[in-house]
Formats: sequence, C-alpha cells, structure tokens
Amino acid sequence: MSSTATRTVRPAVLRGAGEQSGEVLREIPLPPYVTAEDAQFAVRAVVVHAPRIWSGGTVCRNDASPHPCRLHRWGTRVLARRGLRPAEIAALIERGDPTVEPPHRPGA
Repeated sequence: MSSTATRTVRPAVLRGAGEQSGEVLREIPLPPYVTAEDAQFAVRAVVVHAPRIWSGGTVCRNDASPHPCRLHRWGTRVLARRGLRPAEIAALIERGDPTVEPPHRPGA
C-alpha cells in the first residue's frame, strides 16, 4: 500500500543584498601568500569567468551565474594582492587570453 504526501515549497527568503536564495556560498579563501602559480590561476579565473551581457542582466560567461561569480571575485582578490591595479586586471580580462602571464610587481 502506498501513500502520497503533498509538500508545500516556499520561495527562499531574501536575506541580504545580492543573495538570491537561502543558501549562501562562502568566498573561496585566499592563499596565505600569492605565488606566481596562484597569479596564473587567478588570471585564468578572471578571464574564463568574465562578465557577459544577457537579457536578464550581467552573468558569468562560464556558468551563467550572476556576475561577478565566486571564481571571478577570488581571481580579482588574488591579483590585487599580487599588486595589480583594477585597470590592469580589467586589461587582462579585455585581452581574453587565460594563458597570459600577469605583470610582476616588485615586492609582491
């Protein structure tokens, strides 16, 4: 004998600005110190997860999540910690080459 249960699904409650569901994805942690390899991964993250204009707004080019996605934010923070200015990070994104070497900053 089987029974059928009915469930009521409620929409997620908006908890804060920019949150679209009840689940909050945590930021990806930064490395304790940024190596050249970390900077290369960060370049790949910001280029691959670049913004794309879509009918519903700006989304991540890679996974269509709201832009900036977690990986784009992580890559931007890593490159900023490496010493790159926002204009230099924007130039890397504009170039669109995920294999380009990021500029080296002395002391970074």
